[in-house]
Amino acid sequence: MIHLGLFLATLATTWLVGIGHYQAFLNGLTGQGPEVSWVTGGWYAGAVLGILGAHEFGHYFMCRRYGVDATLPFFIPAPTLAGTFGAVIRIRDGFPTRAALFDIGVAGPIGGFVVLVPLLLLGMSWSTIVRVPENFEGMVLGTPMLFDLVARLFFDHVPAGHSLNIHPLVFAAWFGMLATALNLLPFGQLDGGHLMYALVGRRSVWVSYATVLVAIGLTIYSTSWAVLTIMMLVMMFLFGTRHPTVWNEYDPLDRKRVAVFLFAVLMLALCFTSAPVELVFSNS
Repeated sequence: MIHLGLFLATLATTWLVGIGHYQAFLNGLTGQGPEVSWVTGGWYAGAVLGILGAHEFGHYFMCRRYGVDATLPFFIPAPTLAGTFGAVIRIRDGFPTRAALFDIGVAGPIGGFVVLVPLLLLGMSWSTIVRVPENFEGMVLGTPMLFDLVARLFFDHVPAGHSLNIHPLVFAAWFGMLATALNLLPFGQLDGGHLMYALVGRRSVWVSYATVLVAIGLTIYSTSWAVLTIMMLVMMFLFGTRHPTVWNEYDPLDRKRVAVFLFAVLMLALCFTSAPVELVFSNS
């Protein structure tokens, strides 16, 4: 009942946010547009919950495969631009082998990635190019490499003084890319931390330290990294750099899993943006 209640609450918050995103899409940066019905919130809500659900159920079903005790996903409603803080599962067992840890860790990002890519393609096909009003104030999204590649498939050139007006499906995919990149950072309890531990064992602690230093540097570059950096520092303070138990941690990964690790690095590169959100203020 807790899982169902949180899911329904997150459906409600993302649906409400989705109505706003669809209205903004119709406005085209002008602040004026036709009224939309409550049904339009389903474009964004369905897409973002699909991406998050695919990510977390990827972890969950792989846990079931290896007999690792794990909960169903907890969706987290929140009054944010995305309407949610994401979703998590709680793993209550140690991992039998490094291979099991790797498979469980990588299944989530791959699941979410497989869902977000077609949504990004479909949403981009429905997006438009609009003129940016003079004295524009608002939010500018940092665009990951995958976003830019897909945008170029549909729009050869964006004229000066114009901007891409994204469909809510694209915003859901953008949020999915952001969540994928953050989860794949090679730090502690994040998915990327699990993958790094599965690859190099206890030496992964030094990679976690380096990741925190990079995050601090990114925060200086863009304040939108501050929340994640603080979260990682809090995790280090509360839990140290300890990793969940792996019963057989001396069995290295095979070549197939090393290849999948390289694919995870590619996903991180495609989904990463150094400045996720920036605010633009009018000079007038």
